[in-house]
Amino acid sequence: MNAVVIALVAGIAGLFVLRWFLNANPAVIASNWRLMVMILGFGLAGVLAMTGRIGLAIPLAAFLLTLYSRGVLKSPRASRLGGGQKQKSMVRSAAFEMELDHETGTMTGRVLAGSFEGRDLDTLDAPALSRLAAEIEADAESRALLEAYLDRRMPGWREHMKADAGAGQRRPAHAGAMSEEEAYQILGLEKGAREPEIRAAHRRLMKKMHPDSGGSTFLAARINEAKDRLLSKHR
Repeated sequence: MNAVVIALVAGIAGLFVLRWFLNANPAVIASNWRLMVMILGFGLAGVLAMTGRIGLAIPLAAFLLTLYSRGVLKSPRASRLGGGQKQKSMVRSAAFEMELDHETGTMTGRVLAGSFEGRDLDTLDAPALSRLAAEIEADAESRALLEAYLDRRMPGWREHMKADAGAGQRRPAHAGAMSEEEAYQILGLEKGAREPEIRAAHRRLMKKMHPDSGGSTFLAARINEAKDRLLSKHR
């Protein structure tokens, strides 16, 4: 009786995973080979169970579950969602490359041009950051990114640096149409992400970056633009 129940459950599960596999986005499958192996393995176990070969189906399913429990067949995306590798967004300007940690809201950055080229922002002290701010003053987009970083690292920076008191309120000039690749980087998604993933990433980031929550107006605008850019493909 137990064997019959196991066969029935395995068969139904196998049919479900095979159906999902056939309808899945090819780009997502290609970037998650571990998931593909897992799905095909359980699909095969389901077929074996439904055709009466329980002696082969059960060991195969048990083997796959063992590999999964040990992390061998867990996809990078599953690891991020499960608390492993942190999910991050990337935003670029002419002067900076910034990363935003989705979980903590922490920003890190690297200087791409000028006298501090190649330096991590975290390694610069207040006087160096003040000189850097003066160097990129003419670049509205880079200035907005630096201000967003400083707001997180040293909230009272405007009071201690000789900078334009209204700089943080100026809206940066638009740098042109956002590319699809840049939109994926900003939302921290893999190419081929579906609409629910795009909306979930947008909501998660806006909780950290919305101006009403102390976030950056510039970054919030870029996050919204990235969402609109990717969702336009699904309309």
